[in-house]
Amino acid sequence: MSKTFSYEIKKELSEINNLAKKNEVKYELLGYLSSSNIEKTKNRIKYATENEYNINRFGKLLKNVNINDFKIELQGKVYIIKSKIPEITERLEQANELEERAFTRGLFLGSGSINNPENKYHLEIKIENNRIINDLISILKKYDVNVKSLDNSIYIKDGEEISKFLAFIGANKSVLEFEEIRVQREMNNKVNRLVNCKTANLNKTLNASVEQINAIKKLKESGKFKKLDEGLKELAELRLEYPDMPLSELGKKLKYPIGKSGVNYRLKKIIELSK
Repeated sequence: MSKTFSYEIKKELSEINNLAKKNEVKYELLGYLSSSNIEKTKNRIKYATENEYNINRFGKLLKNVNINDFKIELQGKVYIIKSKIPEITERLEQANELEERAFTRGLFLGSGSINNPENKYHLEIKIENNRIINDLISILKKYDVNVKSLDNSIYIKDGEEISKFLAFIGANKSVLEFEEIRVQREMNNKVNRLVNCKTANLNKTLNASVEQINAIKKLKESGKFKKLDEGLKELAELRLEYPDMPLSELGKKLKYPIGKSGVNYRLKKIIELSK
């Protein structure tokens, strides 16, 4: 399969070496079991994913709680694991920080996804029920990570909050990559805004210049141009000669130089007279 940003994050998370810490393992497994990718029937569960690192991590967690009677199957592009339901008595309200991080990591591994940040910022985790959603929101709020919920999922659309979330679950390499992309993207956006602003100003200047030139030509065609005072005539001739020149530069070319506001006033007067 193509190596998406989500795929690489889950690869990194699946390689976290904390399997000797039994409590963290149980909370991470609890996260997997609370995700929307788990199907429960009677005393058995079925978990499906397209990510081989994800399925291998899930298998290791099951072995760690002494469940070995499972096998991993590949159906098309989907890895499937079936197992009896592991006995987990740990409760979230009793969890310490490392265990809360493990639980959140398990949820993300279980049914989380993140868009390529070069295109847009969007992280989402689909979750089994509203109670787990509220539990997760409370955990993340405690560590200053802001998320929103909709239907059976939580999501983040802010780049900085996604960075904080990834750091919280231990995806440190991915945080650095995400931040590098984010900085480059925001730099590009800033450049685009500047270019757009300059283009808009240029268009505004050109449109004004066209209006001024049309007014001058109209005055000449009607014979009214000869009746203008010498200051207006001189400026009008300069505008015809230099159609793209900024007002401040036009003012400097006059016999008796004036500033930008003075040039603007005279050109507006020419336009009014042409009407």
